[in-house]
Amino acid sequence: MAAEDLSDGFWLFGYGSLIWKPPPKYDQRLPGYIQGYVRRFWQSSEDHRGTPEAPGRVVTLIDFDHYSTLVDHHKSPADEKVWGAAYHIPAEDAAEMIEYLDIREQGGYSAQYTPFHVAGAVDSSAPRTLKCMVYIGLPENPHFIGPQDPQALAEHILQSRGPSGENREYLFMLEEGLRELNPQSDLTHIDMHVSDLVQRCLAVEAKGKSPAHGLEKVTSTDEQEEIER
Repeated sequence: MAAEDLSDGFWLFGYGSLIWKPPPKYDQRLPGYIQGYVRRFWQSSEDHRGTPEAPGRVVTLIDFDHYSTLVDHHKSPADEKVWGAAYHIPAEDAAEMIEYLDIREQGGYSAQYTPFHVAGAVDSSAPRTLKCMVYIGLPENPHFIGPQDPQALAEHILQSRGPSGENREYLFMLEEGLRELNPQSDLTHIDMHVSDLVQRCLAVEAKGKSPAHGLEKVTSTDEQEEIER
């Protein structure tokens, strides 16, 4: 982002770990969604939710034009809404937060811009659509995996762990974060892909193939940063 664009700060869209672990400096947080993309666990994580020898899986966004050329078990419609949270970064913190985000969102992600649609009751003077920066693992990045069998993906997530913790925690915290964004809605309506993976993981654990683990929200600023959005 060019320096001249920071005079009013900027808006950042979070669709993965940024939902429950926001940037350290922001002055507004708004729930809402973007369109023209789908969210999928199609990005490998070698240094946060996995290792170089056994990469984990984290979410990225896939442009719908490209997605429509792929074969996916969790088929999404063209009008799919990707729910998440938009954070306003004030001007005085903008340069620092861009540097922070460029480090946090390493591993194949690059900054893009997209319209964000504000959901729910907000100040009538506030805009209903915002231009947001969003970090996306584009298909040409080396960590992009593409479509995967959902059962194999769920089992892979249960088996993966990295410096930031268990891959399972990432998936389940994403589900919880999405529910908190829109508590009146069934998660299947919010994100069928996430909901199905959670149910598959729970089914595997219920059969005793993988131990159940308690989840703890991230609160320490000293903890390893997430790789994604």
